[in-house]
Parts: sequence; C-alpha cells; structure tokens
Amino acid sequence: QVQLVESGGGLVQAGGSLRLSCAASGRTFSNAAMAWFRQPPGKEREFVAAISWSGGSTRYADSVEGRFMISRDNDKNTVSLQMNSLKPDDTAVYYCAARSGPRAVVTAAPYDYWGQGTQVTVSS
Repeated sequence: QVQLVESGGGLVQAGGSLRLSCAASGRTFSNAAMAWFRQPPGKEREFVAAISWSGGSTRYADSVEGRFMISRDNDKNTVSLQMNSLKPDDTAVYYCAARSGPRAVVTAAPYDYWGQGTQVTVSS
C-alpha cells in the first residue's frame, strides 16, 4: 500500500504561481512512477503531468506544457508540481497518483494509489 497526501492548494490570481506537494508513505516509493491529475468543476478527471520512478522522464498535458513542472525527491518520498502562469481554466481539484511500475504514463487506469485531492482556484 502507498498512502498519498497532497498539500499546497489554494486561491491565486491569474498569472500567479502555486507549488503542490505530495507526500508518500508505505511501500517503496522510488520504484513507483507518479503523476498529477485534476478534475475541473463539472468535468471529468484529466491528466496533468507524470514522472518516471527515476525522475529521468516526464510527460505533460498540452494545456500545461511550459507552465507546469513535475519533480520528485526519492529521499524524501515527495513529488511536487510547480505551477506558473496560472489561468482560470486551471481551477480544479488536483490529485496525486502512484503506480506500481517505473514508467510515466498519461492515463489514469494504471495508477493504483490516489490522494484525497487539493483544491486550486485561479481567479481572473
């Protein structure tokens, strides 16, 4: 089992920045690829960013490419999402996810563990 706890959400004006963090505990973290997904109000959950177990490979949704950056610290069992140039369309509940495999994938199904989510609201 892997337990994931997100933090860092909040209210920010358009153009601002936020940094989300996800703390993992439980079984070995360094062998798990990690990702961030989000669910905007009234919409389905969507992929945001993913990082391989080593941190050497990352993937991003087109909508956040160049604005968001995912990173991980395997010594501290954390994964982060730095979000810059935020837009109102980025408003969503953001979820951290982990999968029992090394590769960063962009679909939700392979991810076995999920956090409870953290709200990000971007005002115009």
